[in-house]
This record gives sequence, C-alpha cells and structure tokens, in this order.
Amino acid sequence: MKIAIINGPNLNLLGKREPEVYGTQTFEDYFQILKEKFSAVEFVYYQSNIEGELIDKIQEFGFSYDGIILNAGAYTHTSIGIGDAIKAITTPVVEVHISNTFSRESFRHQSYISPNAKGVILGFGMKSYDLAIQSFL
Repeated sequence: MKIAIINGPNLNLLGKREPEVYGTQTFEDYFQILKEKFSAVEFVYYQSNIEGELIDKIQEFGFSYDGIILNAGAYTHTSIGIGDAIKAITTPVVEVHISNTFSRESFRHQSYISPNAKGVILGFGMKSYDLAIQSFL
C-alpha cells in the first residue's frame, strides 16, 4: 500500500509554531514514528508553503497511490484550486487537521477540500494522521 502525506503552509514549523495549539513535536520526527508503526505501508511525505506545488503533488500522486492524507493548512479555507485538484483525481483523499478547526476562528469553519474528500479527521493532534492511515488499511 502506498500513501502520500502532503502538508501545506506553515506545517514545516511544527514543534516551534504555537505549541499550545500544535504541540512541540516536529512533523519529521512524527513521520519516523508513523513509518515504524505502519511498516507495511510505503509512505512519501511532502510539504510546501506554495499552493501550486501542493496541487502538482496531488496530481502526481492522485492516480497511482492508494491514498493521500492532506493537511492543506490555511489553504483548506481559501483554495478552490486544491479542492478542484482533489475532485479531478482518482486516489481517495483524507483531509486532516491537527487542531479542531471548529473551535477556532470562524473563517476556519469553511473547507474547500471536505466536499471532495473521503473523510475529514481533525482535533486529535498528530494522532489525526494515524487515524487517517487506519482509514486506508
């Protein structure tokens, strides 16, 4: 099984950025834990702060992978292009958020990804990624 994890803007700052919201662990460290925990899964990880690069990766993985886990960060709430990219591919996408976006600012309550996603997991910290992986297994 091949699963791509794609993280959007500012998620490269996990471990430093707003630790009260996102915790103190880097995603790179957590990714190593995921690879050990789900050793039968072939993972690829990509992070970018640039919307077009995220769309390029969704299209690249979107016809040959078994699943995509996408945390598009703030682009979740603004990017029609990312939503359209998910609609255009055949690989199922699970939208993930570390925080509970519904307990935050009202603009975070809108997602352009959710209507085209297999499912949405939010508010469980880094464990949100574990849950998304389990949804594909």
